[in-house]
Amino acid sequence: MTNLLRPNVLILGGTTEANALAKAVSEQGLAAIYSYAGRVEKPRPQPLPVRVGGFGGVQGLVTYIRDNGISHVIDATHPFASQMSRNAIEACREAQTPLAALTRPAWRAQSDDDWRHVPDIPAAVDALNVEAKRVFLAVGRMHLEDFSTQPQHRYLLRLVDAPEELPLPNAEVVVARGPFAEADDRALMQRYETQLVVSKNAGGTGARAKLDAARALGLPVLMIDRPVLPERTELSTIAQVLDWLAHSGVNLGV
Repeated sequence: MTNLLRPNVLILGGTTEANALAKAVSEQGLAAIYSYAGRVEKPRPQPLPVRVGGFGGVQGLVTYIRDNGISHVIDATHPFASQMSRNAIEACREAQTPLAALTRPAWRAQSDDDWRHVPDIPAAVDALNVEAKRVFLAVGRMHLEDFSTQPQHRYLLRLVDAPEELPLPNAEVVVARGPFAEADDRALMQRYETQLVVSKNAGGTGARAKLDAARALGLPVLMIDRPVLPERTELSTIAQVLDWLAHSGVNLGV
């Protein structure tokens, strides 16, 4: 295969894995652009040029790919950023641009875990239609409004940025950025007398500590399964991504 003379990689980022990929791509000397959705007030600095904000749907992304000479797209967004991932699949198909996803393996329950699986956010909200509990709601800022229909619970929220206002009338907010340690999360849950953990199955190591802490404390976990996406190339390590780029016509180190 003939090597591309001017590779130009678009990384759809915002995750720990995307940050590591940006560093690796930069060290390889590849031209690349790192894209943030813009939901975090103070995103981490990157060794690559950065753009912030949405693309305007599938057609907006197609236009961006063509106007900026994007040769490859790597979707390293959060496993629950399903709309962005679907848009990337459709846009890359239309633009005839190679696409690969850098994905985290999903978490799997151990024998002594007490997990109840639900398919999505609405199902998780419905599952909380029970008597008042102290709930560690680890679903991110975007979905807090959904849980406002279950105001009877005392919620513990851990967010990257302090919210200007909360849709939940009975909530405590801890502002922190991962990765987190199991001992710290165990102490956090004990301090707030947590009775139930609600978590997306995000995978990875940075946020797994709450599940290990829940196991140690014998707490149940309401686990929200990942959205199902159309078929795409999925990779799980930086090395695999670099190998995919090399076999897709990129001369690493140009």
